[in-house]
Amino acid sequence: QVQLVESGGGLVQPGGSLRLSCAASTNRITMNAMGWYRQAPGKQRELVAGITRSGRINYVDSVKGRFTISRDNAKNAVDLQMNSLKPEDTAVYYCNARTSESWNGDNGYWGQGTQVTVSS
Repeated sequence: QVQLVESGGGLVQPGGSLRLSCAASTNRITMNAMGWYRQAPGKQRELVAGITRSGRINYVDSVKGRFTISRDNAKNAVDLQMNSLKPEDTAVYYCNARTSESWNGDNGYWGQGTQVTVSS
């Protein structure tokens, strides 16, 4: 059973920064895509940022220019650097890792979720 262990998150003022980290419990399974989803109260879960093993990256429009995703292939780990945070970034953030390079569908392995709250 693969576990994704998340760290980071917390409370930050608008304009501040946070860094989320996630690592798989094993590197014996190749995670061809890793990324971060988020879900705010009353809203659907959305893919915030994703990165493939080959380095292809995609971001949701609302975070472009503010968030940066990176990964360590050897460790099956992925980070999300979040700058210039806004109140609308408040959500529970979930790490996801999958053996497919496609972000279609709600599959793969999931972290337990970490709360990010942006508030003054």
